Amino acid sequence: YERLWHWTMAFSGLALILTGLVVHGAGGGALRLTTAVDLHNLFAVALMVNGFLALFYHLATGAIRQFFPQPRDFFSLAIAQIVYYTRGIFTGAPHPFAHGPQRKLNVLQQVTYLGVLNLVLPLQVATGILMWKAQAWAGLVDRLGGLRAIAGVHVLCAWLFAAFVVMHVYLTTTGRTPLAHIRAMVLGWEELPEEN
Repeated sequence: YERLWHWTMAFSGLALILTGLVVHGAGGGALRLTTAVDLHNLFAVALMVNGFLALFYHLATGAIRQFFPQPRDFFSLAIAQIVYYTRGIFTGAPHPFAHGPQRKLNVLQQVTYLGVLNLVLPLQVATGILMWKAQAWAGLVDRLGGLRAIAGVHVLCAWLFAAFVVMHVYLTTTGRTPLAHIRAMVLGWEELPEEN
């Protein structure tokens, strides 16, 4: 299920970014505006349904614990991971985090996912709904700064998601081989080096 959730979220998110670009006039005429808006709304609903199902799954199975960094050694682990990403990865240094079935995310990934899933995603959904219902909820939209302000926050969140996707895809190439992590997300297993 985690792979299905992940790929559905990735496909929906990418479709939302692309249709959002068309809505903002950057599509080069690839789609009619009404078609782009309809597709954007459809993929938004798919992403929200997928998100709620994933939340239920992670709560019901206890897998949600993997997203929370432990306070013990938080800063030393974060610094070690930053040093690895900025220097060690380019010199062949060993990864400072040991992956496993119960430990899938390093501390920087945990912090990033917490921010994306608990701040950026809800803000993106809320501003999207407000824009969708702007005429019906005109008073609320006005109290929140107007459609321009709400759309600005929505677009900012979209750029944060796009940056997340770029970094996420880049980091998938940093495994044992450039395609090892992607293969694991397709096949459901990954070969790990034997411990010494």
